[in-house]
Amino acid sequence: MTLWVFGYGSLLWNPGFEVAETAHATLHGYARSFCMRSIHHRGTETEPGLVLALDAHPGASCDGLALRAMPGTEDATLTYLRERELVSSAYLEKVLPVALADGRRIETVTYVIDADHGQYCGSLPLEEQAHIIARAHGGRGPNSEYLYNTAAHLDELGIPDADLHWLTERVRALLSGG
Repeated sequence: MTLWVFGYGSLLWNPGFEVAETAHATLHGYARSFCMRSIHHRGTETEPGLVLALDAHPGASCDGLALRAMPGTEDATLTYLRERELVSSAYLEKVLPVALADGRRIETVTYVIDADHGQYCGSLPLEEQAHIIARAHGGRGPNSEYLYNTAAHLDELGIPDADLHWLTERVRALLSGG
């Protein structure tokens, strides 16, 4: 069994599993945004942070990476990803089709937000997102670090995200007293 995973946030720079192949990929019908309150990794229950999630939007698309797990590690990879991504049940694990830059179409394990979950916070204004990200800190470190790493890796991959650029500049200004 070949296992592909769609990465659009921290999986881009910290997959946590052995990757045999990566390919630029586009997922249709979903948009990447800071629409999930983080109460474990980048915030706490009393001071939630924000992490990226895929929110279903007809006509939207999200560019990211398809990551193929090293052959022989598929079961261990799925176990790891479920422990990491399903820690609070705010994500739903789905198998969704993506289009690769080389023309292939594949099925990927993809983690999308459950819009009915209490951690869902779609449509927060960017300014409010910036203030939350600037102050939040969780088990995996500052929320700002998550933002900076994700924006930088999207840039390196040639798939910049305008909202993440704006948030990066605004969070840096807030953290420097601006």
